[in-house]
Amino acid sequence: MKILYAFQGTGNGHASRALEIIPHLQRRGEVDVLVSGSQYEIELPFNIKYKLHGLGFVFGKKGGIDLISTLKDLNLKKVYKEIKTLPIKEYDLVINDFEPISAWACLFRNVPIISLSNQNALLNEKNSAFKKFRLERLIIKYYAPAKNKFGFHFKTHSSSTFLPIIRKEIRYRNITNKGHYTVYLPSYSDEKIIKVLSSIKDIKWQVFSKKTKEHQFFHNITILPINDDVFIRSMASAKGVVCGAGFATPTEALYLRKKLLVIPMKNQYEQQCNAITLKEMGVTVVKKLSKKQLPKIEKWINTNKIIEVHYPDVTEDMLDAIILPYYNKTILPEITIE
Repeated sequence: MKILYAFQGTGNGHASRALEIIPHLQRRGEVDVLVSGSQYEIELPFNIKYKLHGLGFVFGKKGGIDLISTLKDLNLKKVYKEIKTLPIKEYDLVINDFEPISAWACLFRNVPIISLSNQNALLNEKNSAFKKFRLERLIIKYYAPAKNKFGFHFKTHSSSTFLPIIRKEIRYRNITNKGHYTVYLPSYSDEKIIKVLSSIKDIKWQVFSKKTKEHQFFHNITILPINDDVFIRSMASAKGVVCGAGFATPTEALYLRKKLLVIPMKNQYEQQCNAITLKEMGVTVVKKLSKKQLPKIEKWINTNKIIEVHYPDVTEDMLDAIILPYYNKTILPEITIE
């Protein structure tokens, strides 16, 4: 069987999941890899056959998406060309992690596709945020279209929603507590983070930034360039983690049994939905990073509340279950989100 694994390269979450899924697929068939977008810092130990421009967004500096830079980066003519020229008919099956080029190519050329992404869980009617953000949910549905969708979420909602995949670098990491707090807020400027967090003077902050290439020191704050191994070591030895309300970093922080505070990106549908679920689980959610929020941040610092989660390693069994029909060249029945 010839498989194309395609994932979105905006952020590190999809890339970290690829680290776990692709080795399992390689034991079941010939696998090529496609990535669109390049805003991820995780080093991938396999060849990427297709590196595409795709459709993504640019992180801003004030807690949201930089709309102007995102629009400047948008090239619909190039997107159309990538969809048209991708040799998608060479593959027996496409497994897609929220990647639009291969998804639309499959739709136009009737190639079998299975969609596996955390975004799919947001389309589930049992998700707490399902009735909110209806226009945004429609965009998510057609951004990378597929008839057969499976989602990943912090907790399961149905048979088509799985618990998070935890990469080995996190699953088998030694956990300690050296007293510092790990911070990853890529949609805020370093200056903004320093201005707010420096007000809490008795805390050591290790801030990971996409906007610097060298270590910088500001009293009790250390600014570090993004490095996946260094970030994992910082998080595994931290007292707590402050991050956006994406999927990968909150999931990994919870798995490492770190107390967690999330600040969802403004006007970012997935993060707003995730924040609702995380708050239900007991995670502290702060609307935005500002000095007005300092009392809530300090209250969180003074607590030792750990959210217990159980995320077993079922990646291999999951993949076998969803792709088994293709080994016998049978037609995969259409699966809809319950």
